[in-house]
Amino acid sequence: MKNTPPSLLLDEQLCFALYAASRAMTSAYRPLLDALDLTYPQYLVMLVLWERDGLTVRELGQRLHLDSGTLTPLLKRLQLAGLIDRQRRSSDEREVEIRLHPNGRALREQATSIPACLASRLCLSLEDIQHLRDELNRLAAQLNHSPTKETES
Repeated sequence: MKNTPPSLLLDEQLCFALYAASRAMTSAYRPLLDALDLTYPQYLVMLVLWERDGLTVRELGQRLHLDSGTLTPLLKRLQLAGLIDRQRRSSDEREVEIRLHPNGRALREQATSIPACLASRLCLSLEDIQHLRDELNRLAAQLNHSPTKETES
């Protein structure tokens, strides 16, 4: 493949490295989350609710960058598992509020070891993980505010 320009080699693409890393990260979480009977997207929902209980579906979707079509089935499964409660807000019945069920609150204690377990599995310090996370957040922020994104709208 000597005729392929370097910029078109798969292994030189940032997007592919991020994609592969994302898939590998999700796989690394799987055994830790299996112990909690959660999928990775369900874990993300629970993280947000452990941080701030009582969000609306819209607020939760904004926080996770998920649309309601993706989020609603996740929330239904979490409710069936007895981890959350969904109810219409009395102040505005168009809004559905998500609250942790006592079982969901209790699950937080079991999840507290996940970050350290993952760091150990990755052979990275918590500081290294924080630095990597900060760089990825910076990249995401740059991409979300890039001129090409604005012109595509």
